Amino acid sequence: MKAIQLPTPGGPDAMVLVETPTPTPVRGQALVRVEAAGVNFIDVYQRTGFYKMEPPVRLGLEGAGVVEAVGPEVDGVRVGDRVAWCSVAGSYATHVVAPVEKLVSVPGALDSRRAAAAMLQGLTAHYLVKSTFPLGAGDSCLVHAAAGGVGLLLCQLAKRAGARVFATVSTEEKAARAREAGADDVLSYDDFAAEVARRTKGRGVSVVYDSVGRSTFDQSLACLRPRGMLVSFGQSSGAIGAFDPLVLSAGGSLFFTRPTLGHYTSTRMELLARAHEIFELIAQGALRISIHATFPLGASAEAHRQLEGRKTTGKVLLDPTA
Repeated sequence: MKAIQLPTPGGPDAMVLVETPTPTPVRGQALVRVEAAGVNFIDVYQRTGFYKMEPPVRLGLEGAGVVEAVGPEVDGVRVGDRVAWCSVAGSYATHVVAPVEKLVSVPGALDSRRAAAAMLQGLTAHYLVKSTFPLGAGDSCLVHAAAGGVGLLLCQLAKRAGARVFATVSTEEKAARAREAGADDVLSYDDFAAEVARRTKGRGVSVVYDSVGRSTFDQSLACLRPRGMLVSFGQSSGAIGAFDPLVLSAGGSLFFTRPTLGHYTSTRMELLARAHEIFELIAQGALRISIHATFPLGASAEAHRQLEGRKTTGKVLLDPTA
């Protein structure tokens, strides 16, 4: 099998395509032939060493494909099943051994590319809108990086929940994508807090979903209504520095949280419920998955460059079969 490994942290070119023996699944595992692998910012954080890991690192956490073999005492997954997953290390590969409890059945209406694209980002958007701050009619939210993979899904799910959706983007092309996804008010990053205040007549928004981090933190807090919530779920501009909790009190008894997907899919029942709802919405045409580009496995470096350079609108995938 072929896989992308990281001998030592570094830039995109630090990733190496290697040949390794195809593993054999043991108890509770399945061997899956990967048909599409998702590229996400967490992969960038691992590659750069921002998230510390023991080298050599097996990159990639998300994908979809076909089960080729199962280990002993495995129930619910059979050879030939189409499955998708997230939080399985080593997914930048032609094959991956995955714990069966991490695998989700892919309905026939979905191809592997859309299934892979829907997992990490789709589940993230789902828990943010449904659980971290459950949006409803009368609420308002601000979605940063609204033309990215998670951002486009957040806009759609927030609008579907009945909320007024504010969105920040960096280009006119991305603004058009955000509007197509349901954003009511599309803003630039320049002084967006003042613009939110103007358009809400000083009330502010109920929640800010912020994947940008350092560069948007202060203005994001300033956008919130009293007892509003800042949800920081990424840091594409860098990590948020230390801050005085009194700024939350001064801003109106604000809430701040830094959630992760693992805590919102901590049981198999919760994982399946979220994934099945996302898959059903996609199959019905009620939720659109936007795929920006698909690269061969050997072009992983270019996929990372595009993602880091904010040149993407939607999901970036790798095709290990190419």
